[in-house]
Amino acid sequence: MSGNGSLDPSQALRLLAQELRGEEVIAPHVREPAAPPVLGPLVASGPRAVEAPGEYGLLFEAIREGFLMHYGEPRLVEGADEDLKLLAGDYLYALGLERLAARGDTDAVHELADLISLSAQLHARGGDEAADRIDLLWLSSAVAVGAGADAGHERGKLALREGAPEGPGLLGGATTQAAVRGGMGAALADAADSIGLISQDFFDLG
Repeated sequence: MSGNGSLDPSQALRLLAQELRGEEVIAPHVREPAAPPVLGPLVASGPRAVEAPGEYGLLFEAIREGFLMHYGEPRLVEGADEDLKLLAGDYLYALGLERLAARGDTDAVHELADLISLSAQLHARGGDEAADRIDLLWLSSAVAVGAGADAGHERGKLALREGAPEGPGLLGGATTQAAVRGGMGAALADAADSIGLISQDFFDLG
């Protein structure tokens, strides 16, 4: 896959499917995505991604698909056993992080590594609110990669990691501020609605 800015963020999943078809073991199980990506285009709308929006959209969706291979329902693979999905997930994690590291974006590398570990922790913790908190975290990290993270974002993640009841509110508030500051408010609201997370529950976007 090309690493330049000419990639279309809306085509990220299709390009990842092509990438997976190049891996002999997983290739027979790869399918075309049934819906367009949501989080990659959100990242791509941010000022930090302006020089290569398609690349940022692609690498973020690679990380997202890696997480779904481990803990959810993959969008690009069906009929594979659990061990094979785990291997494919690890491959996609590495793909996304390596492409990001190649860009020299160490802040985003740190953010996505934190996203992977905290998402896994929230999934293991479980509970009625786990799914919404994980979705909130992914939206927040997409904004952080696209617009930059601040101390409020880090405090929100820490509170979420510690299971503090104020965690979602802190993270949602910091994400709102970052999105508005980076011109990503409309994109954040659209992404939240697209994944079934009621945006007004976490974000005050006016």
